[in-house]
Amino acid sequence: MNSASLKWRVPLIAAVVAACFYYAVPPFDLDGNGPKQGKIKLGLDLQGGMYLVLRVDTSKLEPRARQDASSRAMEIIRNRIDQFGVSEPSIQMQGEDRIVVQLPGIKDRQRALDLIGKTALLEFKLVSDDAAKLREALAGNSTTGYTLFKDERGGDLLLEDKTLLTGQTISNAVVNFESNFNEPVVALEFNSEGGKIFSDITGSNVGRRLAIVLDDKVQSAPVINERIPSGRAQITGRFNIDAANDLAIALSAGALPAPIIIEEERSVGPSLGKDSIQEGIRAAIVGFAMVVAFMAVYYLFAGVIANVALLLNILITLAALAYFHATLTLPGIAGVVLTIGMAVDTNVLIFERIREELQLKKPMNAAVMAGYKKAFVTIFDSNLTTLITAVILYYMGTGPVRGFALTLTVGILASMFTGIFVTRAIFDILLAKGGLKNLHMLHFLRSTPRINYLKWRKICYVLSLVAILFGAGSFFSRGKNMYGVDFAGGAMQEMRFAKPVAIDKLRESLAQIGYGTATIQRIGESNDIIIRSDIGSDQIIADKIKKDLPDNPYEVLAIENVGPIIGKELKVKAFWAFIIALVAIWAYVAYRFDFKFAAGAILALLHDALIALGAVAISGRELSVTVLAAVLTILGYSINDTIVIFDRIRERRRTGIKENFEDAINNSVNQTMSRTILTSFTVFLVVLALYLKGGTVINDFAFTMLVGLVSGTYSTVYIAAPVLVDWPGSKSR
Repeated sequence: MNSASLKWRVPLIAAVVAACFYYAVPPFDLDGNGPKQGKIKLGLDLQGGMYLVLRVDTSKLEPRARQDASSRAMEIIRNRIDQFGVSEPSIQMQGEDRIVVQLPGIKDRQRALDLIGKTALLEFKLVSDDAAKLREALAGNSTTGYTLFKDERGGDLLLEDKTLLTGQTISNAVVNFESNFNEPVVALEFNSEGGKIFSDITGSNVGRRLAIVLDDKVQSAPVINERIPSGRAQITGRFNIDAANDLAIALSAGALPAPIIIEEERSVGPSLGKDSIQEGIRAAIVGFAMVVAFMAVYYLFAGVIANVALLLNILITLAALAYFHATLTLPGIAGVVLTIGMAVDTNVLIFERIREELQLKKPMNAAVMAGYKKAFVTIFDSNLTTLITAVILYYMGTGPVRGFALTLTVGILASMFTGIFVTRAIFDILLAKGGLKNLHMLHFLRSTPRINYLKWRKICYVLSLVAILFGAGSFFSRGKNMYGVDFAGGAMQEMRFAKPVAIDKLRESLAQIGYGTATIQRIGESNDIIIRSDIGSDQIIADKIKKDLPDNPYEVLAIENVGPIIGKELKVKAFWAFIIALVAIWAYVAYRFDFKFAAGAILALLHDALIALGAVAISGRELSVTVLAAVLTILGYSINDTIVIFDRIRERRRTGIKENFEDAINNSVNQTMSRTILTSFTVFLVVLALYLKGGTVINDFAFTMLVGLVSGTYSTVYIAAPVLVDWPGSKSR
């Protein structure tokens, strides 16, 4: 690029900045009236709400009726939720028989679950008048054509099996209040067909009792006093107003064609969502401030230019999220913070190349041109391999993990645009106006070191193997305790008590209802408690704690319920995500370099993944979807670091420098060591900010990333590069 091209480059950059401001500002609510006034939609983990995966149980349906049961169920659920009054719900089919429901801002979790899961099969059946048959049924003898039920007061009723009328003919259901005791009742209005049938039923059965049965439970069984031609009826059942409203909604929307099974639930209370926003933003600000300060101090004026690009990088990321109506999650904020650190790598690569050119006494214009040209291939290769893992994460991940992958993907693309295109335009403007005569930078390493890294490679191989085996031993020794709710299935609920609570007292209380083996964990020194138990046990445990600790109220911060089928599927997805990422990276490195380089890169990546997982096991943490996302991100970061050295080795071999292969590797590592340390340091800073300031929800992710950053830097120098020498046939090349 030359100064003449500034005529189109500058307007293009200005247009991008203007468009980003239009789409991204204000990103969030600035008036204190809630997040929905901002341009970017917040995820459930930031604003609170429910995420549900429902399965339509079609096992008992006829083959033909199975075909459209799921789509009908989805529409019925959508109608129920619309009438329930949830703002901006999301209801989508997943596969053939699963429905994914997201309810932002929902506060009454149990009420929402009851409304969504209620089959709402309404049936009208006659009560038998035959006392002898009733006695036979009570004695345990089968009575053909009749079934024994309990009425609303606990008495015994013998109902005819024949259903005379169902809720399919209901045209409307509303809540009224009966006159005697002012209790809520659900008033039903039938359509013309249902009204005629109801009129015939009541007319031909005067004096008999007609049972109103909802989901195999008798709600009431009034005596028919006269024909009812109006097409109206009512259900009584000692409802409270919310239960009556929800029943009216369910009946109006229609009965589900098949039972609904809740396979996965993730609920976040508003308090935890608020905490997550504050902690996530705090981590982003701290990480950004540290990186900006470092770049300005170390690279001086060039660092200021890099910081301008960094600001634009964040603006582009936010604008992309707003434009594509993407949802920003807490892991998404982590993705933004991480791209801040990784975006710096582009500038570091360019600036270090410019420094090398200036050391060769090249004029400023030529040094800048050569620096960008030589750095481009490395930037392209390293960012593309990181992009591969981000894309795999997006397509293989679920929920918040996809939010992380999306922001990471957008951030990587934005960093290439700002780091290569925008900063180059700024340099060209300054050069064209004669305002850039020199470019002063601090020196971390005054001269290129001459360390023989390959000398210690076999010792490093042994140390790495010992560390991996130690971590693997810890991983497998923990058994099922190694896996979080995501993979093992079960229930997890996080509670915030008003006053300190003793773990032993909680365990003693839960033991009385058969949950003495539940895992109970305190979060730090706070009154926040996490309880892990069997799936579906959360409400039982909550009721028991309320009963035994009446003077210590608590708030439910989060609930997760993952069924065994979902847990197994997530394990399989995790395995394939890891394998596909390795294969994709191997294929790209083999294509860009050769098989030997690809083998070195894959061994280094396996090393980093195993070290990270071992550290998670040793630290007592659990393997979750979030930790898996961190491991896959480590693969992208580590290969990024490795490719920088591989590119330098390839460059030295192509230039025809007279040196053997071992010297080429050692010299390449030494020449790029300054960049390796600087990039690792900046990324470490932002991940450290996530670890210290990002809150408990993202803590495991940040911890895994910190371990991976250290391991990735080590493996690049002492695993990936040395393997090139020890690979069969390498020394002859």
